[in-house]
Amino acid sequence: MTSAVIKFSAILMMFGAVAADVNPVTEVCLGCICQAISGCKLGQKCEGDACGLFRITWAYWADAGKPTIQGYSSSAPDAYPTCTNDPYCAAETVQGYMRKFGQDCNGDGQIDCYDYMVIHKLGGYGCANDLPYKYVNDFNQCIAAVAASQG
Repeated sequence: MTSAVIKFSAILMMFGAVAADVNPVTEVCLGCICQAISGCKLGQKCEGDACGLFRITWAYWADAGKPTIQGYSSSAPDAYPTCTNDPYCAAETVQGYMRKFGQDCNGDGQIDCYDYMVIHKLGGYGCANDLPYKYVNDFNQCIAAVAASQG
């Protein structure tokens, strides 16, 4: 699991991720959300109404500001699946969504990775609802594995 997060972080670094002060979600957090939502397996395409590693819906992508890969117009018919199936563009979509909807879901006085994990799964207006056990468990295992690997 730690290797999946490391691999995901390497993908983001390879594509030149945007500076951390602009993005609310850390690479580790993105990697663990990815792990929890899809197993973070490269090559995932659209199934049903969700696409890519982060299982992003069209509405989520639109709320995030309709990011695109370089050279694409957000109005192109395939802009949404092209972006959400690309690891870097999908990560930018999550960042944009969290910039818009980031909030303290668990009432601990801070907006952090746990809140972003909840918002990613339940949406910007649903963070008070219950989460699926497997999703939370996979996320927590990933965070714990990363923490253990960092000593």
